[in-house]
Amino acid sequence: MSRPAPRGRFPRSVYGTGSEPDPRFSLANERTFLAWLRTALALLAAGVALEALALPLQPGLRLAASLLLVVLGLATPVQAWRGWARDERALRRAEPLASPVLAAPLAAGVLLAGVLVLLGVLWR
Repeated sequence: MSRPAPRGRFPRSVYGTGSEPDPRFSLANERTFLAWLRTALALLAAGVALEALALPLQPGLRLAASLLLVVLGLATPVQAWRGWARDERALRRAEPLASPVLAAPLAAGVLLAGVLVLLGVLWR
């Protein structure tokens, strides 16, 4: 049964459902969200640094790897927010947590960026 979210709690779509879970679980969910934000910052920094430092790589591959890292860095916070909200709603409803959605595409993207950098070193 849904009830209105307490005043000042955002987003209502999360806090307006179910009942308050054990705070330890909500705080763990928040720490996971913050870890994804740190990952996003690292991806953005790596993408900018790769292009700004003008490393001796094949320019086209360097740019492609840099753009891929920046795109991943921009997409990560969006998906992290969606994952936080999904998991928080599940905690409030006492439902099982869903599998992580972000890890596999992020790992594939970082692997692809690494391959592009490696090819850029070999083909300069």
